[in-house]
Amino acid sequence: MNITPSNNSTLIGYNEIFLNLKKLYVNAQLPNKIIFSGNSGIGKSTFAYHFANYIFSKNEDSKYDLKENSISKKNRSYNLILNNSHPNFFLVSNDDDKKNIQISKIREMINFTNKSSFNGDYKIILIDNVEHLNINSINALLKVIEEPNDKIFFFLIHNSKTKIVDTLKSRCIKFNLYLSNEDRLIIIDKLTNSQFYNHLCNDFKNNYNSPGDIILLYNFFKNNKIEEDISIDDFLKLIIEKKLYKKDLYIKDKISFFVELYFNKKLIHFESKDKIYNLYKYFLSRIYECNVYNLDIENILIELNGKLLNG
Repeated sequence: MNITPSNNSTLIGYNEIFLNLKKLYVNAQLPNKIIFSGNSGIGKSTFAYHFANYIFSKNEDSKYDLKENSISKKNRSYNLILNNSHPNFFLVSNDDDKKNIQISKIREMINFTNKSSFNGDYKIILIDNVEHLNINSINALLKVIEEPNDKIFFFLIHNSKTKIVDTLKSRCIKFNLYLSNEDRLIIIDKLTNSQFYNHLCNDFKNNYNSPGDIILLYNFFKNNKIEEDISIDDFLKLIIEKKLYKKDLYIKDKISFFVELYFNKKLIHFESKDKIYNLYKYFLSRIYECNVYNLDIENILIELNGKLLNG
């Protein structure tokens, strides 16, 4: 099973902020609209799932373990959320085939808020990647969070490198999450295995700064039986020749990033830097146009494979 924030039963780091939020909750002072903000892939969603489990599991068997910051896989709420069937939990996120969170998702969430909660307990709405809300979705969301029903918490996950509109930000309390380098390495080793990261080619290792990025790469390598020491050159050849950019959403979203990694490596080691830089601008601009105008990217990648990777 691929590692995701919803099934990750161990939280590493963030002890202080978790205990502070716990204290606010116990004293009935927890804000009902919270933005968890930080760099992509550092565990913001995992943190939110863990705090949600702490709230839901207080009166359940195998409740949340505050000493170990861990969720029991036997816990009822953990398994209900994992199966998308918890009566008091609602997830808002963008569909795999869409970049933005559609207004239909917000309308479903509004219907959920208007229903009575199960057993009179708190409801939790988790909005992942809030920066993916389109303008219509934001306007619909603002109406419901301005005066939410009783006993509802909104947890909004935000990539701090992207902007969110001031009207939404002003209605929420923001908590900034940071991850130490030591905790970052512990998380990577725990969620994959130490051999994967140790053997990972420096072409990737030097350009991935968060556990989330490494986990996505690990899942892709594992699912496609790719050796972790593969170079960026051979990696690009593989995904172009096997047309994985057509079959895998992860590659489709990251193809320009991988092409950029390839050219950055060439700019360091290749003698004719002007030639490489011109090719860099040419290929990145062509890929950008394909993404913006939803054009077929195949021809430009075949050209890249023929001109450079097999040259």
